[in-house]
Amino acid sequence: MRGSLSGEEDLVVEGRIEGRVTLIGHLVVAPDGIVEADVDASSVEVRGTVRGDIVATRSITIERGARVAGNVRAPRVMIHDGAHFDGAVEMDVALPDGLGRTR
Repeated sequence: MRGSLSGEEDLVVEGRIEGRVTLIGHLVVAPDGIVEADVDASSVEVRGTVRGDIVATRSITIERGARVAGNVRAPRVMIHDGAHFDGAVEMDVALPDGLGRTR
């Protein structure tokens, strides 16, 4: 599929998507799935290949054997041993008061 894909349900990609993916639900990229798109979802689980930036409001999991080329941003990011990741990780985590301040 080529183009923009958006929805409010969970989605499992077993084929190929090129473009942009925006979901309110959970996205799973199956082992044979290929996503060449920027992704914005509630949570993302990559078992296949993603080329593009991933933003999630809850979590991103990159499983063993998965390939991700792009930046990821979420409050919780898990990159399992054996995953291939080329990008930057940004975690939106609220720090406790006083932590991270310079005096």
